Amino acid sequence: MKKRPSLLTLSILLLVVGATLVSCAAVAEGDDFAFTSPDEDTQRFMAWYESIELSDAQEQVMKDALVPLPAPCCSDNSAYTCCCPCNLAKTWWGLSKHLIADRDAGAEEVRGTVEAWFERVNPDGFSGDICGTGGCNRAFKHNGCGGMSAARVSV
Repeated sequence: MKKRPSLLTLSILLLVVGATLVSCAAVAEGDDFAFTSPDEDTQRFMAWYESIELSDAQEQVMKDALVPLPAPCCSDNSAYTCCCPCNLAKTWWGLSKHLIADRDAGAEEVRGTVEAWFERVNPDGFSGDICGTGGCNRAFKHNGCGGMSAARVSV
């Protein structure tokens, strides 16, 4: 009579196989930026905005990435300048700083990731006229800037 593997042995085997599959999937997808939840990401990105200082060369990468991209809240401005440091702008500026300073991302990768962030927080899209229509305090997901103070963010 053959001895069957124990439940513990099977569990360990499943964990090893599962971890290997996850690892292979991450490699296959490349090193793309992973979003978590909009609430957590907003706090994280705003913290990066406040804490990361870019060199002149890194600032140029950020400019190259964001100037071609209209600000979602005020499309007559670029995402590089925006019209004000609203909470939404602080998120994409912080995300950009992180990608450039900590991941050595180029302008195209930064621009693509920022565009993905816009889609993530407002899948219906931004109107581009939030600032001129009283939307500064509306949540991101409701075509808003999420407020003007880091102490009061509306995602």
